[in-house]
Parts: sequence; C-alpha cells; structure tokens
Amino acid sequence: MKTTLRVLNAVLFLAVSATAPVLAQSEQSTINPASENNSVAGFKIQAPKLILADVPFELSIQALDASGAQVSTFSDSVKTLGLSSDSPEKAIYVPLVQGFARLKQASLPQAGYKKITVQYRDVSATTAIRVIPGLLSLLPPLFAITLAFVARQVLISLFSGIWLGAIFINDYGIITGFMRTIDGYIVRALANPDQASILIFSMTLGGMVGVISRSGGTQGIVEKLSKFANNSRGGQLATWAMGLLIFFDDYANTLVVGNTMRPFTDKLRISREKLSYIVDSTAAPVASIALVSTWVGFQVGLIDQAFVNLGLEMNAYNTFLQSIPHSTYSILALIFVFVIAVTLRDFGPMRKAEMRAIKHGKVLRDGAQPIADSASLDLQAAEDTPKRWYNAIIPISLVIIITLVGLYVDGKNSLGDAAAGKTLGQIFGAANSFHILMWASFTGLFVASLLAVSQKLLSLNETVNAAISGYKSMLLAAMILVLAWSMGNICKDLHTADYVIAATRGILSPHFIPVVTFLLAAFISFSTGSSWATMAILTPIVVPIAVQLPLEAGITGSLNHDIILGAIGAILSGSVLGDHCSPISDTTILSSMASAADHVDHVKTQLPYALAVGFISCLVGYIPTGWGFSAAISLLLGTVLLVALVRFAGKKSAA
Repeated sequence: MKTTLRVLNAVLFLAVSATAPVLAQSEQSTINPASENNSVAGFKIQAPKLILADVPFELSIQALDASGAQVSTFSDSVKTLGLSSDSPEKAIYVPLVQGFARLKQASLPQAGYKKITVQYRDVSATTAIRVIPGLLSLLPPLFAITLAFVARQVLISLFSGIWLGAIFINDYGIITGFMRTIDGYIVRALANPDQASILIFSMTLGGMVGVISRSGGTQGIVEKLSKFANNSRGGQLATWAMGLLIFFDDYANTLVVGNTMRPFTDKLRISREKLSYIVDSTAAPVASIALVSTWVGFQVGLIDQAFVNLGLEMNAYNTFLQSIPHSTYSILALIFVFVIAVTLRDFGPMRKAEMRAIKHGKVLRDGAQPIADSASLDLQAAEDTPKRWYNAIIPISLVIIITLVGLYVDGKNSLGDAAAGKTLGQIFGAANSFHILMWASFTGLFVASLLAVSQKLLSLNETVNAAISGYKSMLLAAMILVLAWSMGNICKDLHTADYVIAATRGILSPHFIPVVTFLLAAFISFSTGSSWATMAILTPIVVPIAVQLPLEAGITGSLNHDIILGAIGAILSGSVLGDHCSPISDTTILSSMASAADHVDHVKTQLPYALAVGFISCLVGYIPTGWGFSAAISLLLGTVLLVALVRFAGKKSAA
C-alpha cells in the first residue's frame, strides 16, 4: 500500500514539477580534511546516482591521503551513517581493508534524497543518493510497449517511453526529461561504436539490395527459386532453410534472409507478417544454439566468469554444449516454424494475415506502415534487362563468406598466441563481429555495383542512385533502432532488471530453478528489449544459485548437474522468447525492417506463436528438468504437442 501511495504521489508530482533537485547528486563524496597527525586525509564514496527503494545496490568507500591517492596501508572500521534500515542515524561500522571496502548488498528503504556519511576520527565524507520507488523502473518500457499496441506508432511510443524514464531520472522534471531524452539518451545510442556499426551495416546492406534489385538480380533469384518452390509451402520452407543456413549471426541472418526472400514470398502471396515471423524465429534461436556463432563467445564468456567466481574448475564451452538440449524454447521455435510451413495451418492474427494475402494478393494490410520502404528496395529492372540470378547470389554469398572468414581471422588476431588452444567457437567469439559485418556489407555493395556496371546493366549514375534508394529505405528502421537502444539505456539507468530480480528473490526452490529462471529471463528481455543484456544480468546471479541451492537442499550428482544445465539453457532460451515478444527489441525491429513489414503487425501476429511455444517449453522442458527429466524426451514431447496444437487449433491458410 505504501508503495502504491508513493507511486501515486510521484505521478501527481509529474503534473506540477519541471526541474531541479533539492539536493545535488554526486557519484563522489564531499571531503572534510583531516588533522595533520592522521595519514587518512579523506574518503571517496562511490554510489549510483539513482537507486531503487529496497533494491540492493553497490557502494564503495576508499580512504585517501592528502594527494587523493588510496591509502593502501589503512585497515580499520569506519562509521557509516545513513545505511541503516531501522534508523538513518544509526551508525554501521564498515571494515576497510587496505583502504577500500565494497558493499554489494546495500539498500535504502524509502524514496527521497538520502545522505550517506563516512566518519573516521575527525575525517568525514558525505554523498547524496536519490531513491525512487522500484515500480517506477518498470513503467517506461511497459508504457512504450502498451502505447505501441494501442496507437500503432512505434516511433512515438518509444520516444514517449524514453521521455517518461528521463522524467523519473531527472527528478520528475518534465522539461529537463525531454531535453535529456534528446541530448543524453538518443545521442548516447548513436555514439556507441557497436550500435553505429549495426546502423552502417544495415543501411549498407539496404544499398546492396537496392543495386541488386535495379540490376535484375532480385528478379533473377525469384525466377530461379520458383522452379524449385512454386507454392506457399515451398516458399516458407525455403525461407526457413535459409534461416538455418545463416546460423553464425542473428543480424546477418535477419537482414540477408528477409531482404533476399521478400520478393520471392510476395510473388507466392505469403504475407509480410508470415515472412517476418519466419525470419525472426530462425535468426536468434539458431544463433543462440549454434556450435559456432557470434553469440557463442559472449555466452561462454558469461558462463566461464560465473564458474571462476564460484571457484569451479568446469569447462565453460563444454557446459554450453551440454546445455544446448535444454535451450528448449529456441529448439522448439525452429521446429514450430517447420511445422507451420509444412502443414500450411495458422491460427490467431497470423491466419487472418495469410488469408488476406492469399485471397486478395495483399501481402500488407490496408493502412500498414512497413518500417522499410520496400518500393525503394524492390526497384524493378528495365524490361530488356537480363534477369541473372547470380547477380544477387554472388554479393549475398560474399557477405556470408566474408563474415565467416572475418570472424575466424579477427578472432585469431585478437587471441594472439592463445588462439592455438581455442575451439572454433571461442575464436569466433573473440572477434569483433560488428566490424566484420561492416566489411561484409561494403564488400557486397561494391561487388553488386561492379557486376551491374561491368555487364552494362546499369550506368554508374544509375548504380549510385539505386544504392541511395536502398539506403533511404532503411531510414525509418534506423530511427526505431536508435530509440530502442535509448530505451535500453533508460532501463539500465533505472535498474529495471535489478528491480525484477529483487522482487523475485527468495522464492526459488531447487527443483523450480530452471522454470523460474526461464520466466524471469523472458520478462526481463521483454521489458528491456535486449536478450544479450538479459543474459549478462542473469548469468552471474542464476548460475551460483543453480550450483549452491541444490547442494544446500541435499541434491547432488546428476540431478544437480541437470539443474545447472537447465538453468543455463533457461537463461539463453528465455532471453530469446522475451526478445521475440517485445516490440522494442532490436532483432524484432530488424525482422520487420528486412521483411518490409508493419512492425506492430509483426509483433501481434508473432506473439501468440511465441507464447504457445514458450508455454509448451515450460510444460515439457523447464518444469520436469528440475526433477532430472531427459532433455531429449522433453524435446520429443514438445514436438508432438506443437504438431497437435497446429493440427487442432490451426486452419489451412493455403493450398
């Protein structure tokens, strides 16, 4: 009740407030100098600018000498005021070892500005921390998601959610929040080198597709594919197979498969919603369980760090490989796409979209707003232009080959002499995939242009104009991506994930660790729009719980090991589920962009499918895993249930 009142007070305050805090915030303390006889001249207190009520945060204290350097010889207890839950005036004595202490589970129970003071003899330091109700950290992403479904305007929804978060962060200042949204969060998203690389890669790939389309390559590949897959079933299966083949990176998978297959699926009257679903539901799932992909290094690195922190001598890569059968959602999502394609049965909003495309030839609904301009991408070649399929296949194949070779070469260079003892997955993981994707896209654009000009299919000016049209087609998607990344930064600054974790802490039974982890990962990923951020947040928390909690409960041997593997698989797979359901997810946005689909339509049609697979994954996978049930049998039962679901809930959408 108190939390509800605090939230209501905060919302009411929004209507009348616009600016600044009463008490200035500071990451570092103010310092009162010591007497000449004391070697400790002051203290430095480091804490977040903003914390959530009753949510643990990290606070560090350093003893400093007169020059501002840490006094590494100082070891003693210092009096700390302001951290007591019972009374802010009650002193807590914190031991400093070699002049340093870190409190990882500090917390403050009430919202407002709080002073934390450190004292030692006549030396003191004070810092101010702003505390807000934890529930507020959930509102920005949930508001953006709700508004996106209601208003069907992704740009406005995302910007509004970011603005709301910036208002909370900037002391409920409406005007200040608006300004920080623009000059802080949007600029920060653009300034991130990795995110800038994704934008450049995406837009350059659009330029390549523009050249391929204008030179007749797109029509050529459609004509070639139509000989092997000349109906809806063949088109969907071909798209699914292509999604499996480009397993090494989800971004490359999404953009290459969506852009390549779109003209072909349009011809077969497959809705853009179905295309974007197939693209989205093969990209991240296959990359997250592939033996070699840009995901593997990241995932194995997180697992390895958790093992190191626990003092366990376990091989992280082998553990990852053993956990793959427990990535139940990712595997069943791939199987479900295959079942849908083979049976040509759909249910929910997806069937409505498919019937519209089949009966009326409308691959997009009336009034749809695709976030990529497919009219620009699908520039038709002149009537007398030869439709040569290899003018599309060669540049696209080069993008794939350069990405694979680049990951290997760059990974080996990064590891240096250590590369000799590494697996292929570890080498790929050490590479800078963002740089390599840019190399690949620019090479693809250059080769596509060279083929067009050398064969006199396009003049140099026509080639440049076709590439520019391709770049233009990606502008809206680029704007949405920047806003999605900005929302991720808002969630980070508001400690959204920390709040979710704190709210669910203490309710885990050893047997329910996998299923609770899966649901928690899905919710955090859905709220933040980032599967990688979710994995980074949960892995160091869940792995120790999965290792220690069963032991404390007397569970040892193979069941303990199954719970660990189930928890790891739940983190990786649950992150993908939340990513699939969230309209603010970058990979979901990329799928809409590459397929030139209306983004909200894509999310609405994919959501029932993703949730159905997620429910079955819990039922046959993550719940029984906690009791040592075989992962192979879980996947077999899951497949049977998916087939039954499509058979009885789905209806034929195409012949």
